[in-house]
Amino acid sequence: MQYRRSIRAPSAGNAQNWAFVVVRDVEQRRELGMIYRKASDIASEIYKARGRPAHMNEEQYRRFMTSGAYLWDHMGEAPVLLIPCLHDRHPPPRATLPSSLQAIYEGELAYERRIRGASIYPAVQNIILACRAFGLGTVITTNHIRCEDEVKTLLGLPSDISTYALMPIGYPQGKFGPLARRPVGEVAYADRWGAAWPS
Repeated sequence: MQYRRSIRAPSAGNAQNWAFVVVRDVEQRRELGMIYRKASDIASEIYKARGRPAHMNEEQYRRFMTSGAYLWDHMGEAPVLLIPCLHDRHPPPRATLPSSLQAIYEGELAYERRIRGASIYPAVQNIILACRAFGLGTVITTNHIRCEDEVKTLLGLPSDISTYALMPIGYPQGKFGPLARRPVGEVAYADRWGAAWPS
């Protein structure tokens, strides 16, 4: 797998503060699978409480939940597990900033928390596309973040590293697709919210 394709992605401020842990060891994969299973029990309850999305019929939702449950049970069996990470970047101390920025410091912290994933998810998408080009299957999953401390301990990650996905990589059991997506007219607006997208 050519992971160098992932680092062709943009990152905020061109910081390139990403790191990728490629897990091939059988025991490490098994233990990650167990952590993922535990975290997915939480996700399962959330999905049940949230209910079926409006754009899915009952059969689509059943297939979605069944395939998710399969992954929850078999994550550790994938030949490769990839964990995209970021080095934590903290804003400068408040006292080092001009007074105009000190006054909005809490807002800046909230902003940085909200955009953090923008520095890793483009690289993750590059990995998904590269896998597809090589006939490999993968998917972005994030349930493990509910058990982040256990994952970090297992992988020996430093305290300033956070994980952003757990991606099983291997040859798919079936064929790709077809994918069902909502029509563009339902999710895109022209110039302002609610204005119909031209068909």
